[in-house]
Amino acid sequence: MNGDALQLYRGIETITASPRKEDRLLIAHHLYGVADPSETFTAGRYRTMALPVIESIRAKGKLPIVVGGSGLYLKFLTHGPDDIPATAPGLRAQLEKLSLEELNERLLEVDPDTAANIDRKNPRYLQRALEISLSGSHPASAKRSSFQAKRNNLRGLLLTWDPSDLNQRIRKRTSEMLKNNAAQELAALSSPGPAVSRAIGVPQIQRLLDGSIDRNTCEEEIVIATRQYAKRQRSWFRRESWLTSINGNCPSSEIITAAHNLLQD
Repeated sequence: MNGDALQLYRGIETITASPRKEDRLLIAHHLYGVADPSETFTAGRYRTMALPVIESIRAKGKLPIVVGGSGLYLKFLTHGPDDIPATAPGLRAQLEKLSLEELNERLLEVDPDTAANIDRKNPRYLQRALEISLSGSHPASAKRSSFQAKRNNLRGLLLTWDPSDLNQRIRKRTSEMLKNNAAQELAALSSPGPAVSRAIGVPQIQRLLDGSIDRNTCEEEIVIATRQYAKRQRSWFRRESWLTSINGNCPSSEIITAAHNLLQD
């Protein structure tokens, strides 16, 4: 089952490295391409959709496996939110007009605790934290106490690579994405929403399409943005003590064995 915030959107499968159609025929895949690119998904909505899917898989006597790297979405799934208010469309529209610097300044004012721990380069996270703080009587930091609760039943593998290997993988992936139909995918979208518009690769390819940058510049900017995101992912998942790290270069048989051993614990 998908645990990646952007692979939820259809129409950008190449840009988000979603599973290929051939792979989906080998085994059941869930929650890929379920959202229109004009929509803006939230972690709470993802949890609402994901839990019934997990229960359905379990009811068939199968083991649900969640795959993806969106830390906040996975945290909502594993720990659940506290009493967090629903999205306020009017407030969200106002916040989406603010620059990254303005979002950070505002969050520092209303909720310094969240500002000290959030990814302050991610406007989606900043906007949602502000929505929560401004929509209720308590700041976002007071509504995420469930995130700190220990969950003894959680098991997971964290694939890791040393920096040089990871950089090579990022460069290869970016080159392949641009060689395939990433530009055509983006050009075919009539009205991408804020979430899709900010996805790594989308702003860069959009500038390539309108002639602002050349292909080499586009590729290099995507590589840099992806590398920065990977660094933030490492910082996030390093705090998740229930995850067991394993070298991503290991043969698939070793990764399967490691997963099997986790289930026996």
